[in-house]
Amino acid sequence: MSIIVNDNLQQFHLTNGTVSMVLKVVDGKLVNLYTGAAVPDSDFSYLIDDHFRVQSATPSDEHEGRFAEHQRFEYPEFGHGDYRHPAIEVAQSNGSRLTDLKFTGYAVHDGKSPLPGMPSTFAAVNADGRTINDASDAATTLTIDLTDELTGLSVRLFYTIFRDEPVIARSAHIRNNGNQPLTLTRAASFNLDLPDANWDMIEFTGAWAREREPHRQPLHQGIQQIESLRGASGPYFSPAAVFARPETNEDAGEAFGLTFVYSGNFDLHAEVDTYQSTRLQLGINPFGFAWHLEPGESFQTPEALLGFSANGLNALSQTFHRIVLDHLQRPTWARRERPVLINNWEATYFDFTEDKLLELARLAQQAGIELFVLDDGWFGARTSDNAGLGDWVANPDRLPQGIAGIASKINDLGMKFGLWFEPEMVNKNSDLYRAHPDWAIATPGHIQSVYRHQYVLNFANRDVVDNIYDQMHAILANANVAYIKWDMNRFITEAFDATRGAEHQGELMHRYILGVYALYERLFASFPDLIIEGCASGGSRFDYGILAYSPQIWTSDDTDAVERMSIQYGTSFFFPVATMGAHVSITPNHQTGRSEPLSTRANVAMFGTFGYEMDLTSTSQEDLAEIADQVAFFKSHAELLHNGDLYRLVAPFDHRRMAWMSVSADRAHAIVGDYVILGVPNKPKSRLYLRGLDTDARYHVTSTDGKFDAVRSGGELMHVGIDDTDLGPDFASRIYLVDRA
Repeated sequence: MSIIVNDNLQQFHLTNGTVSMVLKVVDGKLVNLYTGAAVPDSDFSYLIDDHFRVQSATPSDEHEGRFAEHQRFEYPEFGHGDYRHPAIEVAQSNGSRLTDLKFTGYAVHDGKSPLPGMPSTFAAVNADGRTINDASDAATTLTIDLTDELTGLSVRLFYTIFRDEPVIARSAHIRNNGNQPLTLTRAASFNLDLPDANWDMIEFTGAWAREREPHRQPLHQGIQQIESLRGASGPYFSPAAVFARPETNEDAGEAFGLTFVYSGNFDLHAEVDTYQSTRLQLGINPFGFAWHLEPGESFQTPEALLGFSANGLNALSQTFHRIVLDHLQRPTWARRERPVLINNWEATYFDFTEDKLLELARLAQQAGIELFVLDDGWFGARTSDNAGLGDWVANPDRLPQGIAGIASKINDLGMKFGLWFEPEMVNKNSDLYRAHPDWAIATPGHIQSVYRHQYVLNFANRDVVDNIYDQMHAILANANVAYIKWDMNRFITEAFDATRGAEHQGELMHRYILGVYALYERLFASFPDLIIEGCASGGSRFDYGILAYSPQIWTSDDTDAVERMSIQYGTSFFFPVATMGAHVSITPNHQTGRSEPLSTRANVAMFGTFGYEMDLTSTSQEDLAEIADQVAFFKSHAELLHNGDLYRLVAPFDHRRMAWMSVSADRAHAIVGDYVILGVPNKPKSRLYLRGLDTDARYHVTSTDGKFDAVRSGGELMHVGIDDTDLGPDFASRIYLVDRA
């Protein structure tokens, strides 16, 4: 059993042999006594903090009671002596924000229930490829009920532990059972109080075209925070972080990983007090958030995931990769190979005709590419970025027979057809805006900020979602569209919901993202086999919320192979290779102006979902032949690349080298990517040390450039390494194939 309940002790022990979390009711409050590597069950009462401290408040005599600010609360409140940031805050009709949530009950059940209206992990997938929730032993769920007697506020905390993964899913359901309205101003999904501060925080930061670079620094007294206020998770701070012991590296040491199954505003922070204890919190960003609850109404927080590793960062990442592929993504495409694609954007931008597209598709098909994706510019009055968004009807000047016509012609070539949408946006120069200007988010009396000539539609308004769904459904129902690229190029400004009153304005950002999820759900209900690739100016909404619907996300608009090494390397801490949209693009690259060999561009993109974004009509016959070879090579190794265990071998951030590898579950096969970023004159010897192999097994190792061919033991490959000193010059790369001899 993965949840051990001791009713006499009022103690709950979640464990699966790898991780343990121990909760206990102390003086009516729920506290966390231990979270970390799995331990045998015991009476953990000795971990309750009873130490006297000066200036600390207590609900009873100061020499007898327990001090609130030193307890490890599971869902803390502010105002009873705990001066750290609370997990919940509720404004009441008399102006008070004080609550006192006490334990009132619990339940344990097999499986895991979905969250209404939001993405969340599931317990397992059955033989028919359907998700199983309640009737599954692949996960077990504990619910704990807390109640504030004065206001009638109740909180149900959800804890799901997975049988085979050291991961615990957390969320909270909050209900107003009183007789007065309440306003929820803070509602974290996750809180964890740790007894020490001897941790490094690894956060993933960047901006457009340089997303998710890991930055590591020790925790210090005070607050270290990453957040978004943009209406999307954003490229600047990813809604995920690692907390690792200072000595932890890729291959050894303890680490927690914390991530959010959510795509909107978030707040993730670590608060260290002057007694060196640490509070970790993750949830909807409380800035500007206010959810009105009439009596009987409730609010469900999004889901947060806590992962643990005692064996370094690679093991932690592999755990999260399996959670994504086996417990989060729609089973239809989670571990199924998607078609190799070509996207026309960098080949044509807005300047295309149907004949040009078909010529590009013919060359792609000859190279073995399986899916042609028509990007921006096919609809309405769209010949540049200043018109057409919101009018999802094919432009007859460009596509005389509409989407059905070009899709049929692409299909006749033996390829699938894909289509770009930006459903959340509108141009003022569009029929939709002229008919419904009130559907664009704007605050009365204020300027309406603009970016890229576009505005954000109010997806908190069901009429808006209905309209966009109807337009998209009309296209998809009448044309053979196998794939959608769903873009989102603008964040929310002047946030105001014209359909709701003043007391509901703090709800817009969350209601907006619920509208996005609702559109995804409706599309899949009608078109269950559809592939939707998430995109938000590239990787501006690369999160577990989108991954629950999209098997892949466009990792970055930066298609430069050298830049992609850093971007995909950082992304891999929480996201599997199979989810990273990665394309071979033109050279000189359109974002950096850098020129790299075609082989290196492919060798980087293969450690992602594979495709091309270049004008094959102006490509040499020699390069077209090489592209055909690349496509064939990728197809023959896609299963290993996408479903193997990824090991990060050499980080790219010194601007010299980078390497990673994927190993099959049975350790019989591996594929290794080895890259030079900048060459070094008169360089010293270089050795590449592999990981994840069987020490005593013999492996045949070959390189795709024909320069390495040897049989070595797994122990040699991991501890003696491969001499790759000859790999060079700038931007050179090599792929090694490793097969048990």
